[in-house]
Amino acid sequence: MANPERVKASPLARRIAKTNGLDLSQINGSGPNGRIIKRDVEQAKAPPQQKPTAAIQHGAQTTTQPEIMPLDGMRKTIAARLTEAKQTVPHFYLTIDCRLDDLLTARKNMNAHLDGVKISVNDFIIKAMALALRDVPDANAQWGGDHILKLKQSDVAVAVAIEGGLFTPVIRAAESKGLKEISAEMKALAGLARDRKLTPDQYEGGSTSISNLGMFGVKNFQAVINPPQATILAVGGGEERLIPINGQAVVANMMTVTLSCDHRVVDGALGAQLLHAFKHYIETPVALAL
Repeated sequence: MANPERVKASPLARRIAKTNGLDLSQINGSGPNGRIIKRDVEQAKAPPQQKPTAAIQHGAQTTTQPEIMPLDGMRKTIAARLTEAKQTVPHFYLTIDCRLDDLLTARKNMNAHLDGVKISVNDFIIKAMALALRDVPDANAQWGGDHILKLKQSDVAVAVAIEGGLFTPVIRAAESKGLKEISAEMKALAGLARDRKLTPDQYEGGSTSISNLGMFGVKNFQAVINPPQATILAVGGGEERLIPINGQAVVANMMTVTLSCDHRVVDGALGAQLLHAFKHYIETPVALAL
């Protein structure tokens, strides 16, 4: 090894080399006449750059690989129908807030006197939507390609989530049924849906659909229309909110709903009439029994 004192190096380079235990004779100088300068010593003490591994170079995951889940028949059908709906149905959306205080009181009183059947908020929603369609008959319609099909009764479909997808069993002529009957029928249909035992006559057709995600804490969302239906009601969860009444802030139980409409069948004014009628029945639950 050469005598470090005979190696040409700047005082600063010598000090850095000594501090880091570097042999100046093993360092190439880039200064005048091959003199070792600070930059040369700092480069010598820097750790060598490691080349990225093949996994990093190719973006491969170094932990677990994603699971590939083949599509079953239900998921393929849902994907095809909803893709077609969003691509071919001209959706627009109307949102309104409904006060639930009177409905919750009525539900509590009714359930206190019923034996074996407990009416849910969703049962009130089904009946309210059915009566709204009865009151606004032009909205109780389906798109027929080259015509509009006006329906004579309110057949309300309700989305029921099951493993791998959903079914929409239909409450037929819901406008003519009581809340207790709707509740019992909905529970029976939901059970058949989860067991995948619904028959086509129990889930095909329908005037409209209801999709309720309130139980998951969802406040507001927009649902995709299920053709040939022309509307679907997206229901958010009930919650306490401060609202102004006669200039005073009042705590009230409120629910936000959004109506998706097929503009070929239901235009803005007609959709607003339907939503206004629905709000009336939700906020005046005694009218549901009339």
